[in-house]
Amino acid sequence: MCKPLLEHEPLPAPAWVPDDKTVESIQPLLAKVDEEFIKSWDEAELKPVAETDLLTWVRRVSLALMGTIPSIQEIRELEKQPKDSQRIWWLSHVLTDRRYADYMAERFARVYVGVEEGPFLIYRRRRFVSWLSDMFLNNLSYDQLAYKLITAKGIWTTKPEANFITVTAQNNNPDEIRLAGRFTRAFLGLRMDCMQCHDDQFGGDWKQEDFHQLASYFAGSKMSISGVMDNDKKDYKVKLHKRGEEEVLEERVPFAQELYVEKGAKRERLANWVTHKEHPSFARAFVNRVWALLYGKPLVEPIDHIPLEGPFPPSLELLSKDFIEHNFNIRRLVAAIVLSRPYKLQSYSEDDDLNISFSHYEKYAAFPMTRLRPEQVAGSILQASSLKVIDAESHILTRIIRYFQGNDFVKRYGDVGEDEFGAHGGTIPQRLLMMNGKMVSKRTEDNLLMNAAAQLSVVTTNSSLAIKTAYLSVLSRYPSEDELMYFKAMLEGAAGKGRMRSMQDLYWSLFNSTEFSWSH
Repeated sequence: MCKPLLEHEPLPAPAWVPDDKTVESIQPLLAKVDEEFIKSWDEAELKPVAETDLLTWVRRVSLALMGTIPSIQEIRELEKQPKDSQRIWWLSHVLTDRRYADYMAERFARVYVGVEEGPFLIYRRRRFVSWLSDMFLNNLSYDQLAYKLITAKGIWTTKPEANFITVTAQNNNPDEIRLAGRFTRAFLGLRMDCMQCHDDQFGGDWKQEDFHQLASYFAGSKMSISGVMDNDKKDYKVKLHKRGEEEVLEERVPFAQELYVEKGAKRERLANWVTHKEHPSFARAFVNRVWALLYGKPLVEPIDHIPLEGPFPPSLELLSKDFIEHNFNIRRLVAAIVLSRPYKLQSYSEDDDLNISFSHYEKYAAFPMTRLRPEQVAGSILQASSLKVIDAESHILTRIIRYFQGNDFVKRYGDVGEDEFGAHGGTIPQRLLMMNGKMVSKRTEDNLLMNAAAQLSVVTTNSSLAIKTAYLSVLSRYPSEDELMYFKAMLEGAAGKGRMRSMQDLYWSLFNSTEFSWSH
């Protein structure tokens, strides 16, 4: 038997584990969330599928929150935990891991600053993402994070949150129109930027004036030798549709004026208004986006077009209210979603009498299958080809290889850009890249230093153990009896270089399976 396979070094204990009181406090919320979904299933006459197994749930959480599948080392450690606390252990492990913070930071950076590189001299995207990562790792409350972004001042390098402002700069001054558009979509879940040229022409009540009065809050932002500064005496001038001449517009929030306080600078007033605990749109927008990150699709679609008055889908109001009541605690929100019944359901049915329909996925009576994002595919290939976890503590060479190979793969595979949750079908070039591309080829070649396939073929003669390890590493599950016997016959009929080629073929086959490329 091989020590690296059976006796991995134990992982450090999670830096944060919810105590019994915290776990107990979530139970009433989980019961209410489950009750709302059960009611919606009954109304739609849908029978939900059965609950999935632990490792499938672990894979979902890992892909959604870290952008990669769990490592064999992590799975072995998970299996050592008491069965009644394995989910909590895994969730605690993920939510205190730098990979979680880095992945969340990149996904939310696309909401706040997009994917463009911006004006180089006054914008540092990587610095901004690194700062966001620290905020998620420290579990900064979301209202404080939003407040820092909206009111950001200073130099974009020493005050990274200022990049939220500087990314929009034209002629060295921030663009209030783009800032207002980002603000409404990110923090209100509203597409009010569609009204910058005219009133809502699709039956809504929004006016062009509503959008520009919001833009007025950013009109005083300017660049100086000290970085981003404010000049609240600067007028905001605009020529409104059908009004003829340019006019000065005073700042004004478009709704919930009763929460607005005339105190502080303009951007401070706006930040205080939107993060107010009685402002449900702020919480809804974040809950809807976190739900989308975890499921691959939002509760309300489009993700940034949530109605002010509803009707709302099951759990959105419950989770939003709880999010507010518990001081915008991001970890608690994530825990409440992934521990709820809908998140633990299978994506298919083993019941011959239950026919899965589109309504099952639409109503979350079955887990909605979604195609993996490019960075999830890349991260999973790299992790699966290693018998140890690849994280912030890994050797610097391992992290460098992961960074450059991952970026190269994403470029070739095709980044989805800011359209985070649109429908993206697989393409022929993507399939060819998986079958014949450099990354899969490199990660299955006979490199004893880098690749699990080569290592397994040499360090163990136990074919069953090698096959089970490969399945756990790539698909996060054990092989079926038929799968085990098929590959066992292939391995036991080979030796030396032939055995290594058989292991490489096994890994290549698993990487190119449909199962590998989907969250399910």
